[in-house]
Amino acid sequence: MGSVMGPVLLWLQDVAAVTLLKARRTLLQAAVLFCVLLLLLWVSIFLYGSFYYSYMPTVSFSTPVHYYYKSDCDSADSVLCSFPTANISFLKNEKTQVMANGQPYRISLELEMPESPVNQQLGMFMVKMTCYTKGGQAVESVGRSAMLHYRSSLLQTLGTILFSPLLLSGMTEQKQLIEVELFSEYRTNAYQPTLGAVVEIQSKRVQIYSSQIRIHAYFTGIRYVLYNFPFTSAVIGVASNFAFLSVIVLFSYLQFIWGGLWPPEQVRVRVMMGDSTRFQQRKEEARKRMENASSQRELEPAEIGSVKESSDPQGNSSVPDPPSNEPSVSLDAPEATDLDSSGPEPRDSPGPEEEDGADVLLETCQPPQPGETTLRQRPGPWMSL
Repeated sequence: MGSVMGPVLLWLQDVAAVTLLKARRTLLQAAVLFCVLLLLLWVSIFLYGSFYYSYMPTVSFSTPVHYYYKSDCDSADSVLCSFPTANISFLKNEKTQVMANGQPYRISLELEMPESPVNQQLGMFMVKMTCYTKGGQAVESVGRSAMLHYRSSLLQTLGTILFSPLLLSGMTEQKQLIEVELFSEYRTNAYQPTLGAVVEIQSKRVQIYSSQIRIHAYFTGIRYVLYNFPFTSAVIGVASNFAFLSVIVLFSYLQFIWGGLWPPEQVRVRVMMGDSTRFQQRKEEARKRMENASSQRELEPAEIGSVKESSDPQGNSSVPDPPSNEPSVSLDAPEATDLDSSGPEPRDSPGPEEEDGADVLLETCQPPQPGETTLRQRPGPWMSL
């Protein structure tokens, strides 16, 4: 029994060790994969946040307006010595510009004015705004009119009676909020950025509780989507960054593990395909040229030997030359001499006519067989070697 249980226990121990090793390896791979995915997600969120912060300008900006005027004159009947004027800065923390270059903005001025008899008798008054850049140089100026909303004496009396508890407790006041739109689509220039503005109310009798200027951006295109649909834009942006980074990491892993998606041999063959084709063509042309040259060398000694045998005076034939009625050929043959001196023109490949001519020449120049008679001619000077 002990001899049987021993191998079984060893087998179980081996199986447990292998299973534990596989489990540890799987757990390690899962941990590495989780860390990589978490890192990619964090980088994707960071990239989207950086893009949003750098691409999206300030949506809205508001700042109080504090007026100043001269008081060194003898004023009577609540008349000021000069127009109320305020200098406004369009810089955040005296460093960052509020308005982005090329972005349209709506600039308006809010005036909180009491329903006093002076303001009611004032009627219309002008509000002027002048934007300036570095050095105080004026960039753009605009003027708008404003006035209190009309309310009859009966309506004022009824409102006072109705809201008397609130008025007595101080929870409300008899005042009006006047909004004056100065610029509907103001765009700042990159070469002359707007750093501030001067607001002037052209009336010496106006009475104001408080004033505030508001700047609101009108977005179009991608900025409109990012501002009006922030959650959807964030999901799409982070998912796009995560997918792009995942593809880069996957390709890097394949390059490190397998050496890339395509083996380098295939890439080298594809790149060198054109060069190898041209090299093969040149090799074939050189081989044909060498064959033609060797065939010409083999033909030249055969032609020379046949000519020598035909012009040998000590031949076996002793038949005299029969008289011929044809005119004798002159020994001086300048045309043949010229041809011999010029030599044959080199050719890369002999044509079929030249090969047939060489075969005929070899057949006609064969040595005479016994019992046959041959006609021996005196060789001319062009046949001498």
